[in-house]
Amino acid sequence: MKAFGKYISKYLLSFFAFALVLLLINILAFALTFSGIVSKEYGTASPANMLEAVAADLSASGISEETEQALDSNHIWAMLLDVNGVCDWSVSLPEEIPTQYTIQDVAVFSKGYLQDYPVFVRNTDDGLLVLGYPKDSFMKLTGNYFPIRAIRILPLFVTGILAIDIVLLFLVYYFSKRKIAKNTEPIMVSIKALSTGKPVDLSIRGELSEIADSVNQASQVLSRQNQARANWISGVSHDIRTPLSMIMGYAGRIAGDTATSGEIQQEAEIIRAQSAKIKDLVQDLNLVSQLEYEMQPLHKEPVRLSKLLRSYAADLLNAGISEKHSIEVEISSEAETAVIDCDARLILRAIGNLVQNSINHNPQGCDIFLSLDCSSEDVSITVADNGVGMSAEKMRELEEKPHYMESTDERLDLRHGLGLLLVRQIVEAHSGAMKMESAPQSGYKAVLTFQKAI
Repeated sequence: MKAFGKYISKYLLSFFAFALVLLLINILAFALTFSGIVSKEYGTASPANMLEAVAADLSASGISEETEQALDSNHIWAMLLDVNGVCDWSVSLPEEIPTQYTIQDVAVFSKGYLQDYPVFVRNTDDGLLVLGYPKDSFMKLTGNYFPIRAIRILPLFVTGILAIDIVLLFLVYYFSKRKIAKNTEPIMVSIKALSTGKPVDLSIRGELSEIADSVNQASQVLSRQNQARANWISGVSHDIRTPLSMIMGYAGRIAGDTATSGEIQQEAEIIRAQSAKIKDLVQDLNLVSQLEYEMQPLHKEPVRLSKLLRSYAADLLNAGISEKHSIEVEISSEAETAVIDCDARLILRAIGNLVQNSINHNPQGCDIFLSLDCSSEDVSITVADNGVGMSAEKMRELEEKPHYMESTDERLDLRHGLGLLLVRQIVEAHSGAMKMESAPQSGYKAVLTFQKAI
């Protein structure tokens, strides 16, 4: 977790550094955008400087040619009003500008505009000096003035810079997120695999290598534990098989001995039947363990399911099925030639478990239906019965896949749960899907779906 914290901190610091650089770029862009305006409008051609220059050069005959050229180059007109408001002299005076003013006129234009020309005034010994700048060059406010061009550009500048900043920040966020996701995705996938008990082997360099090493160590520990558990189950299964076979053999001999009393024969038959159930349970337990820890090799080959299903039903009938139970097989015309790549022995085991569940949980009898159907991509095997069914609560318990090593709920029939768990694991080992449906007194149905062989 410490390494992961350093990794995230690195990206946060990088993002902060980028934001700081972006701020500096914004300041530089602002300076480049407005430096020309500022230098021009507040430099030598500014109203304050031009008033100072013209007033210093002013004489009885007017101003020098050099000063007049400076005014003309900046499109500035000038005039000098005497104490009576009459123009003594002027430079580049527009035709619409009057040459005589009252004191009220002077009071009005000295603070603002004259015929839409922004004007600036200065009192001299020779009279009132008036400079007029081009229209739309300055916005005059009380006590201050601003360049019109700057006022017009400012909103566009702010909007443009803000839009660029948002786009750049989003791009940095997006690519940082992608990079973080790319770097952490193998770790998340591995952790998810670990949660299902599968071994992982991560190979990551850089800041996350420490986390990858920790995940690999955890995987090794789990693998050793799973191996030990599987070996223990396999060993116990092997050790039970021999004495159980002896018990079944002796019980069978006693049950078939005509010299033994009927009651003893009956009890011996019960022992043999229960021992057979224990044997099946041990076999299921061993197979579930092998599938769970991927110790059961799959011998896949193309299998025609219609033939497999009919063969199973025939074997079941030939082996003898209770008169209280019947079995029917229905295969659609589309599924008659359907083929999947599978381990036929395991598929038969899954079908057999479902059928046996129907028989075991309906001792009073029921009809069992085996059907095969297919679509353009999938093949579905359905095992259904019209027996007592199950409650919604029990269905929910079964769908939650209780682990055979952890289920302690007495309400859940472990034989039923283990059998369905084995079916589910066989289906998942073949990349298929399993769906169950049931309701009290409405029977039970399991649908196994597999992908067609190409």
